[in-house]
Amino acid sequence: MRSSLAPGIRLITSFSRESWYRGYTLFLTFVFYTSYHLSRKPISIVKSELHRNCSFTIQPLHLNATNNETWCDWAPFDQDNYQTLFGALDNSFLVAYAIGMFFSGIFGERLPLRYYLSTGMLLSGFFTSLFGLGFYWNIHSIWYYVFVQAMNGVVQTTGWPAVVACVGNWFGKGKRGFIMGIWNSHTSVGNILGSLIAGVFVSSAWGLSFIVPGIIIAVTGVICFFFLVERPEDVNCNPPQHHECPEQEPLLRNASSTEEIFSSPQPVNREPVHQEEEAISFVGALRIPGVIEFSLCLLFAKLVSYTFLYWLPLYIANVAHFDSKGAGDMSTLFDVGGILGGILAGLVSDYTKGRATTCFVMLIVAAPMLFLYNQIGQNGLATTIGMLLLCGALVNGPYALITTAVSADLGTDESLRGNSRALSTVTAIIDGTGSIGAALGPLLAGLISPTGWKNVFYMLITADLLACLLLSRLVIKEVRGWCGYSTRQRGFKEI
Repeated sequence: MRSSLAPGIRLITSFSRESWYRGYTLFLTFVFYTSYHLSRKPISIVKSELHRNCSFTIQPLHLNATNNETWCDWAPFDQDNYQTLFGALDNSFLVAYAIGMFFSGIFGERLPLRYYLSTGMLLSGFFTSLFGLGFYWNIHSIWYYVFVQAMNGVVQTTGWPAVVACVGNWFGKGKRGFIMGIWNSHTSVGNILGSLIAGVFVSSAWGLSFIVPGIIIAVTGVICFFFLVERPEDVNCNPPQHHECPEQEPLLRNASSTEEIFSSPQPVNREPVHQEEEAISFVGALRIPGVIEFSLCLLFAKLVSYTFLYWLPLYIANVAHFDSKGAGDMSTLFDVGGILGGILAGLVSDYTKGRATTCFVMLIVAAPMLFLYNQIGQNGLATTIGMLLLCGALVNGPYALITTAVSADLGTDESLRGNSRALSTVTAIIDGTGSIGAALGPLLAGLISPTGWKNVFYMLITADLLACLLLSRLVIKEVRGWCGYSTRQRGFKEI
């Protein structure tokens, strides 16, 4: 009598070859973009070390400093205009990122994704480490740090369009919001890891807060070069089915919820393709229904998210009086909330088939929560933790949904007639427009914060409401679609 197959082996063999490749690709791209965000985070942690109140720090005997409040600061951030200089650092990265993103998608469609990603990660590691080397080289010129940040912003644009295009090549629309909600947690995981790694070195040798993440992203670039599989066709797997039956509404609809994400697509009749797909033009991508609305909405949603990304540790240090490491550790709770918010947004949008409405509701609820966080967020440790988790979920949920599932939906829209090469350009347009807001948020925070932190929160609330307003047309369209669908379903049941 033959012995039964071991449960673990039975589980392994239950998945098809295509399923393993899909899971493998999802894991690799998750690691890749985690390393991108991991290398961006240190600057927000190190800010509170570059400028701090030195009057509470014991001055070494060998150091003869004239100013007791700035002797431990790192020039040129030891002056009263340090917040403006921090804003310059943030915006040198974010403006370069926003401009570069519009071109990145175009290059991403025309170059092999494996080479493109690998090169981008190696260069990101180089420039991230270069910022940290300023500590060991004793560099005190603001222009050095601004230049390094700007160059890092340019090379970091290689990441997002490429990883979204790669995932879009492997996955169809079934449960796309859920699977990409989980996958998009790489943003928050990267922020958390970046905060924790930077926090280890920030008080002793802040240069290592940049050098260690720089080495990590460079190593992942090498892994990408040797192991990334760009398309199912490259390993003789079947490509996913991006489009639905002609009877269904194409814009931002999902396949049946019973479709398995990791299963092989059912065989379909396809005409043989004898020529290379042409890359879509920038104007052609803008004509896809929904691209402009979601792009402008993301501008304001990302303004809020990136203001928290770059200024939350400093806010916690100033208002709650945490030290640099404590403020950085506490700020990771915002990203933990972002992970939960991204998954929740994906689940809800898959179930309701309403991407725009899901974003709209979360943004509307986020506005009063931001006001409450500024008012009562520091009233005890439990309140701080709860408000950070809640605000993180409501702020980053819509941001995550738009940059992943929505971008992939639009980039494989039925109006493109199967041209999958549009995905990188559509993703770059949406995220590039959002990156303009990402640049404006920290800049405005740097300008407004000297007048009081409450004014910064008023600015964030205003941006949140504008994001809702820009989605109103798509929300109305989705609600009307639900009403019509519900009526037909009731009539069918009565028959």
